[in-house]
Amino acid sequence: MSVTDISETVQYLTFKLADETFALDVAKVREILECSTITKVPQTPDFMRGVINLRGSVVPVIDLNLKFGMMATGQTVNTCIIVVEVQLEDEIIVLGALADSVQEVIEMEPEQIEAAPHIGTRLNTDFIKGMGKHDGRFIMILDIDKLFTSEELEKVQG
Repeated sequence: MSVTDISETVQYLTFKLADETFALDVAKVREILECSTITKVPQTPDFMRGVINLRGSVVPVIDLNLKFGMMATGQTVNTCIIVVEVQLEDEIIVLGALADSVQEVIEMEPEQIEAAPHIGTRLNTDFIKGMGKHDGRFIMILDIDKLFTSEELEKVQG
């Protein structure tokens, strides 16, 4: 889905990674959890912090800071896990995404969202749905379904 596919007002959950604000479509968010004990799993990608027990289900937790090449998310009183549903082909995978803090749910009109910047051919920015403008600041709107390759999700799931 590109920014041209956004034709109606959508609600987004905004959250912080380092000093940047990101957003996810609330339809992809299941719940937000306080950061709890994450059990490490050997031989997983660097950005995978481990797994949590969510009401009897094993849910992989990924660190979005590490996925984006930033410093690992530190554990503070505001650190949380955003439980999301990711579409992989015809299957829905439940993941926990570690974030520095959750901000708020906002509504954005299509005219508030611009296309993601093109940063050359070597950098893949397909996972950025668009750049939203809200209260005088830019918010990167993520397409969680395009954030991971199928190989990465298979490793995380395995």
